[in-house]
Amino acid sequence: MKSSILFLVIQVGLLTACQQTNQKDDPEKLKSVLMDYFNGIKSRDINKMNAVTTTDFVLFEDGQVFNNDSFVNFLNSFSKFNADYKFDNFKINVDNNTGNMRYFNHGELTINDTTHLTFNWVESATFKKVDNMWKLEFVHSTVRKQ
Repeated sequence: MKSSILFLVIQVGLLTACQQTNQKDDPEKLKSVLMDYFNGIKSRDINKMNAVTTTDFVLFEDGQVFNNDSFVNFLNSFSKFNADYKFDNFKINVDNNTGNMRYFNHGELTINDTTHLTFNWVESATFKKVDNMWKLEFVHSTVRKQ
């Protein structure tokens, strides 16, 4: 009887040890990467943008497909471009190596010191860890209908 109980305890212990733990990382880390990316957009700093994105990063914006280079070139087509972004309504899913989020982005843009535009976007983003650092892999942005 004692050997049966010992065998059962060992079996339970082995099963518990063999189970994979579903580790999750901090969702705030993904938010930080996203904020760094948009700060790079605000300053048109391709190095900042590249530092927080994967090498195959893609942005879908208003029916167009951009990478960091093409998006900065688009922004540089305006002699002056100022932007202020505010984010809310985050829904974030993250595990140890991948993550995704959806959120609202409210933008105040001034182009060439004369044109002031206000946009409300609904956006989603995917992330993955590269060399143990979170990187933005994909963003999809659509103007939000009121």
